[in-house]
Amino acid sequence: MNIPTSTPASTPASDAAYSVTADELRQFIEQYEHLEAEKKDIAEQQKELMSEAKGRGYDTKVMRKIMAMRKRDKDDLAEEEAILEMYKAALGMS
Repeated sequence: MNIPTSTPASTPASDAAYSVTADELRQFIEQYEHLEAEKKDIAEQQKELMSEAKGRGYDTKVMRKIMAMRKRDKDDLAEEEAILEMYKAALGMS
């Protein structure tokens, strides 16, 4: 098996392909960085919103729990609540 020990010299065609690939890569990276910045801005807005809710007397821990529950499948949530009630009853907590 004959493996070349050096790379062939660049050709204009390979330089053009590299340029397009580099431009495309740069675009992906810049788009990702832009999305990261947007994500940071959104997280800051969420934090401010929860601070406002807390300032008005709402329990933000409970609010977050409700939001998590709203994302879940209703059947799974009902099953978990039923098991929780059964366990609480078994421990004399209800």
